[in-house]
Amino acid sequence: MRANKDVFHDAFTNKPHHVSSMSPLHVQGCELLEGAFETVGSKICWTYTLAEGAKKISKQIIEVVDHEKKVITFKEFEGDLVNKYDNFKGNSSYRNKRRNRFSKLTIEYERPNENVPELVNLLDFIIGMTNAIDDHHVN
Repeated sequence: MRANKDVFHDAFTNKPHHVSSMSPLHVQGCELLEGAFETVGSKICWTYTLAEGAKKISKQIIEVVDHEKKVITFKEFEGDLVNKYDNFKGNSSYRNKRRNRFSKLTIEYERPNENVPELVNLLDFIIGMTNAIDDHHVN
């Protein structure tokens, strides 16, 4: 990453509704359903598109916001992922170390059986979205 850790943390805590302008190929919208952005317990709805062109919906509740450590955790309670996977949760943290900047994104989920595929396409989506947000802020 070339952009500062604060840029990414701010995008997903304070301004998730701006992510669609930073990464329009990946995210088409973010709507606040309940509460306030950056507030634990708030609910938001993401509209996004995976590489194969499938439009998806993810309704999430914010479980953790730590501004000091630059961490945010979402748990999906409704949407395309929980229709196939159990207990879907995403966690992102950002840090700077000397001249290097790091993004750590963790997704946790349970496959109900072996016939349900791993979420490789979601990892590709996350990498593409992160790169687009990074490009948006440094170009």
